[in-house]
Amino acid sequence: METASKERILKNIRKGLIQTTDQPFPNLDTSTSVYPAPVDSLDVIFAEQFTRVQGNFVYCENEEDFIDHLTALADEKQWNNIFAWEYFLQQMLQRNAFMRLSVGNNLDKADAGITLCEWLVARTGSIVVSSRQMAGRSLTIYPPVHLVVAFNTQLVYDIKEALQGVTEKYNGTLPSMISIATGPSRTADIEKTLVLGAHGPKEVYLFFVDQPGV
Repeated sequence: METASKERILKNIRKGLIQTTDQPFPNLDTSTSVYPAPVDSLDVIFAEQFTRVQGNFVYCENEEDFIDHLTALADEKQWNNIFAWEYFLQQMLQRNAFMRLSVGNNLDKADAGITLCEWLVARTGSIVVSSRQMAGRSLTIYPPVHLVVAFNTQLVYDIKEALQGVTEKYNGTLPSMISIATGPSRTADIEKTLVLGAHGPKEVYLFFVDQPGV
């Protein structure tokens, strides 16, 4: 009895695979975004959404302003080892005589890690990073605090545009890891109590530099 029922099910499946069906909605537009067009500027939208998910948004007019904000934050938090692996950031910090820069791999001593990013997604307040960056996979998640430097040229409205940007940047070859981080790491698995820093940094700071980056 069971064998007959199984054969009947398999027969119906084979028949369904052989016979083609018409598309129920042939005029469906799949290219237009389902989200409304942004009203405010992208930097304002990003700042609002990023702050909403407990990220710390720091506006910087230029490179010098960024160094001033970073130095003040490091003094306030008493950070002595801020790790940077990307040459662009190392050079920027060194030419501005930033004294708390670390460039080694002993991340157990890191107070914070500072990296660049691929894109900023305004609609969700998300930061897109990838394994193709010189910061790799570890520096964005191992230190207890993740500091991100981004420029106004890296803002897009939605995730689709960010992924297209990553694809174009690497000539159609996607990195082995693309991470879309929306605020600090968090979980509420235990008694529905929100805990930050469960699987990554418990604090995220975004230094938004309002000048073209590289």
